[in-house]
Amino acid sequence: MHFRYLGNSGLKISEIIYGNWLTHGSQVENDTATASVHAALDAGITTFDTADAYANTAAEKVLGDALKGQRRQSLEIFTKVYWPTGPGGHNDTGLSRKHIMESINGSLERLGTDYVDLYQAHRYDYETPLEETMQAFADLVRAGKVLYVGVSEWTAEQLRAGHALAKDLGFQLISNQPQYSMLWRVIEEKVVPTSEELGISQIVWSPVAQGVLTGKYKPGAELPEGSRATDDKGGASAIKRFLTDDVLTAVQKLQPIADEAGLTLAQLAVAWVLQNPNVAGAIVGASRPEQVESNAKAAGVELDEAVLARIDEAILPVAVTDPSHTKSPESRVA
Repeated sequence: MHFRYLGNSGLKISEIIYGNWLTHGSQVENDTATASVHAALDAGITTFDTADAYANTAAEKVLGDALKGQRRQSLEIFTKVYWPTGPGGHNDTGLSRKHIMESINGSLERLGTDYVDLYQAHRYDYETPLEETMQAFADLVRAGKVLYVGVSEWTAEQLRAGHALAKDLGFQLISNQPQYSMLWRVIEEKVVPTSEELGISQIVWSPVAQGVLTGKYKPGAELPEGSRATDDKGGASAIKRFLTDDVLTAVQKLQPIADEAGLTLAQLAVAWVLQNPNVAGAIVGASRPEQVESNAKAAGVELDEAVLARIDEAILPVAVTDPSHTKSPESRVA
């Protein structure tokens, strides 16, 4: 495994990060989830990403149980706050001081730890003053419950405002967690240059585009039985945007490039996002331990300029690049 610094900080994380968004507490049984976490550890992965909203808090509990007995100091545990949890009451969502303070305590209990290495604002909250949110994060850092602070899916302008407030309050905003893959490149025009200027790294999710970049979905063919595209617990809606014939045809053009590099298509996709110097780590999920073992092999892979050019030629015409797609929900009030 290879390691990179997260933002302008001294924290090192594994290039491959194990995440449990659509799996733990919902798609897979707990024993399979635990086996996948242990496979990640065996592959040298030390960084684990979750969120209180995943499976309405169940994912955090599954991850915490799976990591029991591990040396805490050897792990980097990330979680997030924003989306509704519990019964979804009027204060059970957003980035108010009340919701942040209550959420961190619940997350720590479920994860079985006294602190998280990185606490992330899961989206930008337009309805809470940014000063209130950042002050709450500053207080958690000073209390020792949170070591570092990051965000997820914030625009360049939001990153700049959050970074300035954090600096005034005596802590650093060091990371952003956006969707990023060969097919979803909306951060490249604005978010990445701004982040490089501010000392913020990207921790990217869905580097294989919900599984489309594995190549298992074929143009004009039936969806594979048991795949994410047929899952009604959230996977199908997340992958739908990529299941068009033009996208799937373009993905098939990547296969010979992967073959020549000695990689699977999924490994090529993960390695591709890691070529971006502003990316500190790529989050991979798994419904089976073997998937973790395979994806971890993308760490340390270097793709030369000629290979990157061939990938762009094959996939860029169908990729989403418009930076306006980087945004949080406009309102959380029904």
